[in-house]
Amino acid sequence: MRIAVLMTNTDESAFSQAWPKDGEKFPAMMLKVRPDWEFEVFDVKDGVFPDSLEGLDGVMITGSPHSVNSGEAWVERLFGLIREIYAKGLPMFGACFGHQAIAKALGGEVGDNPEGWVFGLVEAKYRDGTSLPLYASHSEQVIKLPDNAEIIAEGPDCGVAGFVIGQGVMTNQYHPEMEPEFIAALVEHLADELPADVIDAARESLVGQADMVAMAERIALFLEKS
Repeated sequence: MRIAVLMTNTDESAFSQAWPKDGEKFPAMMLKVRPDWEFEVFDVKDGVFPDSLEGLDGVMITGSPHSVNSGEAWVERLFGLIREIYAKGLPMFGACFGHQAIAKALGGEVGDNPEGWVFGLVEAKYRDGTSLPLYASHSEQVIKLPDNAEIIAEGPDCGVAGFVIGQGVMTNQYHPEMEPEFIAALVEHLADELPADVIDAARESLVGQADMVAMAERIALFLEKS
């Protein structure tokens, strides 16, 4: 399968430069379960968009510290592309910012989490009875679903941790691409910027570890069956 990765992460800090970019992390995650897949990365946050959707078997939209409510030109252009992908019936997966961007582009709403930051390791509880430990880092979330969307997962202080629309859209509020070493470093990097209780809770949560492979398999099965 040939998958387009729409890279939305706007963090260009020295901290970010010391780690692989999301355009590397998402393919690396998926190659753990589908080593023969091919990936093409588009830095949409820099205005680099696919010329065409022809020849693609699916699309993944990454996370970002940027807000989907910013109104910036590249975000609005991304919304248009999401609507085009959806209309074409091309399977599309979004994580964190990608999850929120899909929701907003298709008629939903994104706003501040009333409980503040969700940060660290959380348990995503799926409505099929399964659950997955995943890394979280968000203070905004989907507060209104698009028409025809169905919630598939919930998490701590997050009623819409994932949704589907028919067979063509699947999302997740969390960061399946993050490795344990990265999230631990990110917590320390943000220790002077976020409330102390948020940082303390995040540190305490990291005694466990996210299940990247299980989430990658869930994403792969969705893309294959759509």
